[in-house]
Amino acid sequence: MRRWLGVTFSAALVAGVLSGCGTPAGTDGDLTDDWRPVAEARQFVPQAGECHVIAEATAYLTSHQPVDCAKPHLVETFHIGTFTGEIAARPIPPRVGSAAMRVAFADCDARAKTFVGGEWRGARLSVQVAPTSPPGWSGGSRWYRCDLLELAAGGTGGAVADPVVPRTGTLRGVLKAPSSLTFTCGEENRWGNLEPVACGKPHRFEYAGIWTAPDGRYDDATKDEDAIHAKCRTVIARYAKVPVDGMLRYRTGTTYRFPSEEAWARGDRGVRCWFWSGGRKLTRSIAGGGTRALPVN
Repeated sequence: MRRWLGVTFSAALVAGVLSGCGTPAGTDGDLTDDWRPVAEARQFVPQAGECHVIAEATAYLTSHQPVDCAKPHLVETFHIGTFTGEIAARPIPPRVGSAAMRVAFADCDARAKTFVGGEWRGARLSVQVAPTSPPGWSGGSRWYRCDLLELAAGGTGGAVADPVVPRTGTLRGVLKAPSSLTFTCGEENRWGNLEPVACGKPHRFEYAGIWTAPDGRYDDATKDEDAIHAKCRTVIARYAKVPVDGMLRYRTGTTYRFPSEEAWARGDRGVRCWFWSGGRKLTRSIAGGGTRALPVN
């Protein structure tokens, strides 16, 4: 947090000719025509609605051990997409962090908003894409999994990995109504992490929304902190309904959470922005409060 002010198999059938023996009654003498045909080998494909206890974006059949979503799990698969066109024609699946994977992430991103009923970045959630494994790709599979994960409360920006926590129950429609996952107001704990606080209780932080960072290298995107704070001030201005002008920097402080390096590699470019009071504690939300809520200081 930075603050600103197949299976394949071989079956060998060996038929011996028994001399001196006739054809048994009720048979035609052909030992093979009564065998049922072997079913065609089918590719492994995961299913939407499955939950998993392995958080990594792995899609190997050997690690595919779905559990009932009513039981503790780390990942929920909410959609199965398909690589097409030039990407599907490649000899190996796209690697994590590649432009091809960002195309799949954009699909999962949009579908996640529909699935949970709102902007998932406005809650303790993250999205990841799990592509077909190399063996599966070689066998003809071109699917990818869209997964949702619940993140721990608090946390700091710039973490290498997202702090995923176990949960029970599906995330379908979870943001259609007030949820404990949704970011609202908050206060720092002793380690500098934001913890949720009811907006009617004393607090100095409030979640305002996101802005989308431009594509590029992670280190380059995160180094200009002044520019990030400026973007977040604009987000806060829209949230509180105050003018975006030269006085805005005197109305609000800012803090933000950049996507983790892991999330950035997956394709996430959403920067979460919080209002920061600068020290004074508030007991109400600044949402739509205008200049009365955010006076010039």
